[in-house]
Amino acid sequence: MPIAAPSVAATRASELDRLGDEIAELSAHLDAATARLLTLIREFDARGGWNTGFRSCATWLSWRVGLDLGAARERVRVARALGTLPLLAEALARGELSYAKVRALSRVATPETEARLLAVGRAGTAAHVERIVRGWRQVDRQAEARETARRHAIRALHLHQDEDGMVVLRGRLEPEVGALLLQALTAAREVLYQRARAQDADAGPETFPRKRPRWPSGRPMPWPCSPRRRSITGSTPAPRGSATRWWSRPMPRSWLIRTSPASPSSRRARAFPRKRPDAWPVMPAGW
Repeated sequence: MPIAAPSVAATRASELDRLGDEIAELSAHLDAATARLLTLIREFDARGGWNTGFRSCATWLSWRVGLDLGAARERVRVARALGTLPLLAEALARGELSYAKVRALSRVATPETEARLLAVGRAGTAAHVERIVRGWRQVDRQAEARETARRHAIRALHLHQDEDGMVVLRGRLEPEVGALLLQALTAAREVLYQRARAQDADAGPETFPRKRPRWPSGRPMPWPCSPRRRSITGSTPAPRGSATRWWSRPMPRSWLIRTSPASPSSRRARAFPRKRPDAWPVMPAGW
């Protein structure tokens, strides 16, 4: 029994299927390479590698790679957008989404809506995705216009003087106006701080009064004692807690007790004074 040879039509169909699979596989590889290219473009743009006489990264791409200026701008925009859209970037790197779909989805995608838009990109064709993105942008524009009108309607600024004379400021400002107000307040605060520092520097350190204070009887009062008051002899600083810290001037010679080294009271004389000066009942003459 002769075996029938496969028909020419079946052979041609199998060859076409193989070509189709090869085209799809190669397209997936191109999309993965495009994802790598966009990553490099984003890094190159962030580091300012194009700033060597070119006006923008798109101009540099048009010169170096030979892209049309409009296509170069679109590559840079998509590369920047994918920096905040990791799900779409991974889908493009694995070849699950084409560059055309990712380019359309990146116009409206945010980190909050990225997952839903990724499902839309996997389910539809590039034409379907473009149509959905156009409708999404229209809805977003309408919502943004309504939100802008609402914020514009509730903006207000109230200013009045309180009972104690203080000025009370209360209001609701738009984000842009509020940012300008905060910058102005910060600049004014810095000016006041620098002015206060300059005044403190011009004033100089505090000094003691030039005139010596006096007692009610007319006699001059002692100068305030410093923690490092010198001892009676004036050679070394007096230790903390010693009696000499209570003196504000050197002890007069008439106060010294003259004894011979062999006298029994010489040891007591060398230890003089034993009490604080303010414990003496009588002030010496000539003070």
